[in-house]
Amino acid sequence: MTQLTADDLIYGYINGIFPMADADNTLYWYSPDPRAVIPIDTYHSPKSLRPSLNKGAFEVRIDTDFEAVMRGCAAARHTEEGTWISEDIIQAYTDLYKLGFAHSIETYQEGRLVGGLYGVAIGAAFFGESMFYKVSGASKVAFHYLMELLKKQKFLLLDTQFINDNVRRFGAIEIPKSEYMARLRKAIATKARFTEPDVEHLFQR
Repeated sequence: MTQLTADDLIYGYINGIFPMADADNTLYWYSPDPRAVIPIDTYHSPKSLRPSLNKGAFEVRIDTDFEAVMRGCAAARHTEEGTWISEDIIQAYTDLYKLGFAHSIETYQEGRLVGGLYGVAIGAAFFGESMFYKVSGASKVAFHYLMELLKKQKFLLLDTQFINDNVRRFGAIEIPKSEYMARLRKAIATKARFTEPDVEHLFQR
């Protein structure tokens, strides 16, 4: 295919597919069956995370350094198993971020980015893409704040694509593709805002 664009990504997500790059940077589109999702309404923060939350071990920000989060995720995957986040993918998602559809939740310590996650929001659906950490617990805190935000903004769907141990610990389950597509259509047709001008109230206890 020609170079990946933000429009390609939007079209893909609303049709239940997403891109990943192979080792030679060739892009492929995927539509798993079954599909992994994380129920939003039943999420509760793990007990192991509460000390970090109570102590305020990390400063949490939204959408302040999207590309750095993507590159952090790409670097983490490269050291583990080879990255599927190519330069073309970084460029396309950064363009999507500029259009207001892609988002990052970031964790900082002493002003240094130490973890975070990114994904795509369309309607009341959030498509989680990847996360990384440089300090233990940093990505888990980012995920917790993502879940709090999705709850309070009344999102209907959190797509995590494939099931694995990493997403399973956050409550991921698998559903048939047909059920996923039905949930996707409903979520896409529902209005929701990922952020508001003042996001601090979202995280107040």
